[in-house]
Amino acid sequence: MTAPVLAMTVGDPVGIGPEITATVLAEFAGRDDQHGVAVADLAVMKRAVDVLGLDVELRAITDWSTPSAGQGVIDVFDIGVLGHDLPGWGVVDARAGQAAVTAIEVATKAAMDQEIAGIVTGPINKEAVWKSGSKHLGHTEMLGELTGVSKQDTMFVVENTKTPEHKLQIFFATRHMSLRKAIDALTVDTQVDSIERAHRALQLYGVDSPRLAVAALNPHGGENGAFGDEEIEILRPAVERVGESGLEVTGPIPADSVFHQGLSGRFDGVLSQYHDQGHIASKTFDFDGTISVTVGLPILRTSVDHGTAFDIAGQGIADAGTMRSAYRAAIGYAPFVDGIRAEYLPK
Repeated sequence: MTAPVLAMTVGDPVGIGPEITATVLAEFAGRDDQHGVAVADLAVMKRAVDVLGLDVELRAITDWSTPSAGQGVIDVFDIGVLGHDLPGWGVVDARAGQAAVTAIEVATKAAMDQEIAGIVTGPINKEAVWKSGSKHLGHTEMLGELTGVSKQDTMFVVENTKTPEHKLQIFFATRHMSLRKAIDALTVDTQVDSIERAHRALQLYGVDSPRLAVAALNPHGGENGAFGDEEIEILRPAVERVGESGLEVTGPIPADSVFHQGLSGRFDGVLSQYHDQGHIASKTFDFDGTISVTVGLPILRTSVDHGTAFDIAGQGIADAGTMRSAYRAAIGYAPFVDGIRAEYLPK
């Protein structure tokens, strides 16, 4: 059986992305369950390897079907944007932004053409991307345009190291908007849609019979209207409607306990009502290990959930924990790629 090829885009080449990519690829080189390939300028990866003092060889490839060279070798799909004239570490630079965009485009095309099993993305700097001339707000918008998909969802994956079988997936009913606008955006119909999409994503990513919980919005779940009526007027009717269709969904459950219950094994996923509700829960539990999966795309994409860390870039001290988790998650999800493609390819 051929190992799945996973493309790792380093993100901004003057941030910590090249270092954490090199660290992870060096660790996984030689394993027969994957073949990781860095997508970047070869010189960018060489500089990262030198900074880290890694005893590895870099090999430029131009064909995704090239077999892994094994332990001690990091394969690089050289995008040829920067050449040997690299911008300095930790500086917002238009050329670096262009390199980040090009890497995403190259990897996404390979995934859409079924040449690779999935993409693991490093952190980009949005200002550098915009300076390069790109109008995209970030990774999600770029991937949506490149794959022809208008709506994607974010799934956080949090692993409980004490009980590894209790992995929790967190979804978001609303994302990048003010808290007031997020509350105003909640309706029965949008909540039903969010629940159904989360449930389907859990199935596509390997949970046969998903158990989904809906987080309440107000303290103590609203206390029967004493602290807010969104649970009564929006969340509970949505849960009941979805439940009537046969999906296993519970809630609304007070947010101060629902994530703990999920991590204890009661639920496979939790639908968070707004951005920080789910982010605070996951990152407090495991800041370095929480990773992001973009669902709704016809390709597999996992990602780190942190920034470029320009202040420490080039020092060889960046923690590769989240990139390692994102890469490990991509290996685990790779067997489900065909189902993901079939579900989300534009009709």
